[in-house]
Amino acid sequence: MKIALIPNLTRKRSLSVARDVCKQLERLETEYYISESQKDSFADAKAVFLPVSEAVERCDVIICVGGDGTIIHSAKFGKPVLGINAGRIAFMAGLEPTELDMLAKLISGNYEIDRRMMLKAEIHNSSGEVVRTSHCINDVVVARGEKIKMEDISVEHNGRFLNTYTADGIIVSTPTGSTAYNLSAGGPVVDPQIESILLTPICTHSLFSRALIFKPDSVFKLSSPSADELGLSCDGEDTVYIEKGGFVTVSRADVFGEFIRIKNDNFLEILNSKLEQRRL
Repeated sequence: MKIALIPNLTRKRSLSVARDVCKQLERLETEYYISESQKDSFADAKAVFLPVSEAVERCDVIICVGGDGTIIHSAKFGKPVLGINAGRIAFMAGLEPTELDMLAKLISGNYEIDRRMMLKAEIHNSSGEVVRTSHCINDVVVARGEKIKMEDISVEHNGRFLNTYTADGIIVSTPTGSTAYNLSAGGPVVDPQIESILLTPICTHSLFSRALIFKPDSVFKLSSPSADELGLSCDGEDTVYIEKGGFVTVSRADVFGEFIRIKNDNFLEILNSKLEQRRL
């Protein structure tokens, strides 16, 4: 097995945890790759240093060290990902730093693949042409710009008008993303095995606007013809602004995120454990 090791060195603990991963992989006599841009941080490692794109192309699986953002970003490379928590909560992490001895199970093939649905977000200009396409594992957020004011955001579902929300924005999320921004905005937590799409308004100016759950083959159109600034962010990445008169469509993607699971804990066990950490 060949492994691409992708640590997020902006995290305080990532470097020390990643070095421990290197030691484990070397004990297991496993070939692994690290970005050549991080060579100075891993001077003693017996890694092969390559450009990230080449490391990902050569590898069988990716081990990433960081928080949920790092894990989700790594999953978009199209290879199975094992996340090791070096952040705070990291719902998507498969191992904690104290569990690195379990990497032996990865090398021996004693693991399962957790396949998660993704969303596709397309930004259209005022003429209806697609100008940008993004894929996300957690959520698509369409929200107001820098001005501190609510916007009227119109939502269509499968070609029919659903509602106009006077709100800071709208979250469209997968079940995986139900424990992310959606949870903070008061949306429901959904078991990832129940494929669906969640629609959650952000700080809506209404007593009756609640999160809704739809079938996974739903298609949404979000627009705000009157808004001067409306932006889109996928999985918390940098905001892309939408042309006035433009709109966003969100639907199920035809690709999946694949996460390696070595432990036998189920969704509720992970949820309870991570939310307990958040309370602490």
